[in-house]
Amino acid sequence: MLYAGVDTHKKYSRVVVTDYHGNRVAQASLSNDQASFSDFFLKLGEPTKAVVEAGRNWGIIYDMLDNLGVEPTLANPLKARAIAEAKIKTDTIDARTLADLLRADLIPKVYVPSRRVRAQKDLLRQRLWLVNIRTMVKNRIHHILDRNHVATSFHSDMFGKAGREELGRVSIPAPDNLLLKAHLEILDHIQAQVDNSEKWIQEAMVENPIVAILRTIPGLGKILASLVAMEIDDIHRFSCPGKLCAYAGLVPSTYASGGKVRHGRLLPNCNRWLRWAFVEASWIAQRTSPYCQVYFERMKKRKGANSAATALARRLCEITWHCLTENRNYEERSVPAAF
Repeated sequence: MLYAGVDTHKKYSRVVVTDYHGNRVAQASLSNDQASFSDFFLKLGEPTKAVVEAGRNWGIIYDMLDNLGVEPTLANPLKARAIAEAKIKTDTIDARTLADLLRADLIPKVYVPSRRVRAQKDLLRQRLWLVNIRTMVKNRIHHILDRNHVATSFHSDMFGKAGREELGRVSIPAPDNLLLKAHLEILDHIQAQVDNSEKWIQEAMVENPIVAILRTIPGLGKILASLVAMEIDDIHRFSCPGKLCAYAGLVPSTYASGGKVRHGRLLPNCNRWLRWAFVEASWIAQRTSPYCQVYFERMKKRKGANSAATALARRLCEITWHCLTENRNYEERSVPAAF
């Protein structure tokens, strides 16, 4: 068995291959294309394991290795401290260190979803990115109107159908009139792209049974439920609700020493998409679910609204684990006397 460390960059990858005893067998700088990787690994002539660090384009390299019959492993770069703390750092040293860690079975592994799930994640994240851009454009429109003292309360939803027609008739001095028109055109284009992405998501998720279960949980609509389903993927990789909450970054960091325990901010290294989804769901759930509303209000009296939303997000995360593990829909229950 051979062990390959692949230090991946935007245009090329540095590969170092060692044998079972740690002796260097081969090394090369390869273009990130199928032909280069095929020529290199097929010449080795032995079964090979390879490790790639999770990064921007890890999926391309990971899939290429898998197609070549190489057994790929995805490493967590934040936990591979041997590379991060090296005094002398080069591509070759990084690749060699990865190969040595793989040979010693010390790679901090990252869960790898199927290609289909990764493609569906891209659809969801595209939609979220477009919504963020849409919010930025709306804020700029508000800024243009505010500096021209235009009242923005003529409709409950200024960017709804009626409000959008009213914005098209707003008359303000140049050059802000040109800027407003340009921003409205950009907003219309982005909204069309958001609608398209939601259509693609609905088509991709129509037969997903996990999404159907998640949509019964308070606060999880069609988009948030789809996002949670894709980010969790296989619920059985989490042995308990606490593991899922930690993965979602909904538990505080803990420092214990000398018999003293101190809790800090939420875990920084987590699945930020999953945490965002549950926090967004908590704000919706506290308005639509009696159980969630009472839970939120009680926590709000003790710690404030933001902390209450985070606490409710964790509770929704725990409910999600139970529903998916037991393969059942959510059922509203009576509120306990005390939490």
